[in-house]
Amino acid sequence: MTEAPLEWLALARGTLDRAALNRRDDAWLDAAWNDPETRVLVIQNGQSLVVYEPSPALVLVPPAQAPDGERWLLGADDGGTVYFGVSGPLPAIEGAEPAGLRRVGALLGDRDSGLLTHAVALEHWHGTHGFCPRCGARTRVASAGHVRVCPEDGSQHFPRVDPAVIMLVTDEDDRILLARGPQWPADRRSILAGFVEPGESLEQAVAREVKEEVGLAVQDVHYLGSQPWPLPQSLMLGFTAHTDGAVPLNPDPEEIQDAAWYTRDELRAAIEAGEIVAPGPLSIAAQLIMRWYGGELPKMPAF
Repeated sequence: MTEAPLEWLALARGTLDRAALNRRDDAWLDAAWNDPETRVLVIQNGQSLVVYEPSPALVLVPPAQAPDGERWLLGADDGGTVYFGVSGPLPAIEGAEPAGLRRVGALLGDRDSGLLTHAVALEHWHGTHGFCPRCGARTRVASAGHVRVCPEDGSQHFPRVDPAVIMLVTDEDDRILLARGPQWPADRRSILAGFVEPGESLEQAVAREVKEEVGLAVQDVHYLGSQPWPLPQSLMLGFTAHTDGAVPLNPDPEEIQDAAWYTRDELRAAIEAGEIVAPGPLSIAAQLIMRWYGGELPKMPAF
């Protein structure tokens, strides 16, 4: 039976046209930057300015008020307004405060969530890929921030995205498997996840990760949706899978501190007792768990 896709994912809600065809058009980019109607999102170390009244929103400034720094085209809306990101010091604006994706990604509106997700991803990539992997020369920004070019050998380098699978595993009694990583707080639990390896399909990655982490074989693997996770550079691909709950769990101690099966009543009781902290809606893990649970989890945080 085919499962319906996830309906809402906090970081997959961008509404802008990314205007990719304009990224190499210097005349268009200059005209857009000099248009007083253009808006700029300033970002510094993964944070941008946010206001919370009357509702959470990014603070966007005209180009004339943006600091000097690397400039990236983020897109354009249906009304023709163009949006850029600039990496630099955050301006001092009364009533605004710095915030990152973990804090406000689920609170912002669709446009702003997409803008911040895009900008955070680009800032991290530019900050960690300033040199050519072939010859070591410092690269320069091109294509409105979406390419880096080596001036020595002419090679082009594109933003890095690492695919990762995250899966809600159920058994024949419709219980879900939750686990805790060795470095996590004692009350944190989540579903299993892991990076896709070279030469591997997504479905193969789901089966391998579950087998490696808890020793279970899975079947009926179904894809339900994806969202960017630029913390720092992942794309999270959400799945469900089924396994035999009678097979003993065998957690890999390097990956999993503990793992256990939960019915809906058991999960609700554990959250209400403070034994487990409910995940916030920012993560695809929370959306997969809520799909199984049938609604919002008890004591669910706002982000």
